[in-house]
Amino acid sequence: MKIFLTILIATLAISASYAQKLWTEEDRNYTVDNLRRTRDELTRETENLTDEQWHFHESPDRWSIAEVVEHLALWEIIWAREIGISSRNTPQPELIKTSQPDSYYREFIMEEKPHISPDFSRPTGFIKGKDNLTFFTRLRDQNIAFAEKTEADMRACFELTATKSPRNLHQVYIYQWGHVDRHLRQIRKIKAHASYPKAQ
Repeated sequence: MKIFLTILIATLAISASYAQKLWTEEDRNYTVDNLRRTRDELTRETENLTDEQWHFHESPDRWSIAEVVEHLALWEIIWAREIGISSRNTPQPELIKTSQPDSYYREFIMEEKPHISPDFSRPTGFIKGKDNLTFFTRLRDQNIAFAEKTEADMRACFELTATKSPRNLHQVYIYQWGHVDRHLRQIRKIKAHASYPKAQ
């Protein structure tokens, strides 16, 4: 009987530890709020652009606003795949001990230093004008819906990586919305260029 009670207590303790999620409702709301905020800011910056404004290049080696937004949409697909796969894996809360703090990822994604885009996320330029915004918002809306409803513990689930300090999925979300903040800065710089076309 004592052995049975010991096993029962141990089982209940383990169950309770799994029930105590590291990703809180405050974390979820913070994530969803920032995903919505950056979607809405991008919409405000681009929804009324003329075709000429969408495709203006500061110089031949710089992206147009259309290409910037296509790049953001491509990353929405990449983030969704990363989060979707990793959130279905067995939680690994022990990896929290080796994680960088959230601030590390916020500071990296918002630094002024240029980042080099990998080939798989470079814009093609095939999508024209406002269709890029439609592409982005449709994907972002799907990603927001997932973040609102998922039961996964996003601080106990980690990306698939061989690095010594992998990001948990809450931190991947920081990259997702922070990446849009970063490129909003780029879009505003394009719009401030002396040769940027005037609105008609």
